[in-house]
Amino acid sequence: MNPPDIDRLLAATLADQRLTGGEKTALADALGLADLDDAKRAFVRHRAFALARAESASPDAVTAIDWLEDVVKLLAPAPVAPLAPTADAFFTPGDDCVGAIAGAIRRLKQFADVCVFTITDDRICEPLLDAHRRGVQLRILTDDEKSHELGSDVYRLLSAGVPLRMDRSPYHMHHKFAIFDGVTLLTGSYNWTRGAALNNKENILFTSDGRLVRSYGRLFERLWDEFA
Repeated sequence: MNPPDIDRLLAATLADQRLTGGEKTALADALGLADLDDAKRAFVRHRAFALARAESASPDAVTAIDWLEDVVKLLAPAPVAPLAPTADAFFTPGDDCVGAIAGAIRRLKQFADVCVFTITDDRICEPLLDAHRRGVQLRILTDDEKSHELGSDVYRLLSAGVPLRMDRSPYHMHHKFAIFDGVTLLTGSYNWTRGAALNNKENILFTSDGRLVRSYGRLFERLWDEFA
């Protein structure tokens, strides 16, 4: 099921700001809920929050959020024994970091939120553009000052239609993190530049720790709204 179909299904149940028992059953069947993996469940939750956020400007905001709570409960996976979060680290100089980042982008299934100080390495920009072309929903936050430097890929991404926002202040948006399919967090000192791979002593960390993924996800949403 593609993103527009998912939005239509969710919007139909949001119309009266209630998720009735019948709607829960119909939505679960239409989504194939029993067969959804964690990444697909995260994507549906992502779209439900987006719809509720759009509705929250209306007087019906409270009931819309109640609807959202019911949808999120429906999408919650059945309780299972918790798995230990996975983690991996990479370091520079060398191509380990850029290879790990590009590989994670190529494996994307549904969406990614990227928040990095600067993007100048085509070995990362190209996989981002490929992901965008195959329907992955991308959002990128970056520093406005760095976007004007020689070699920046910011306007290349913008011209391709990738949703991208920049800070508008004399200070730097200096974060370097990304969230892939709502289940994997990438963070560390590494800027997405060729120089960082060739010369700098940098690091990145991948983790599936849900607590950290959610914490960085909340930060991304705050910054996305702030840079609108």
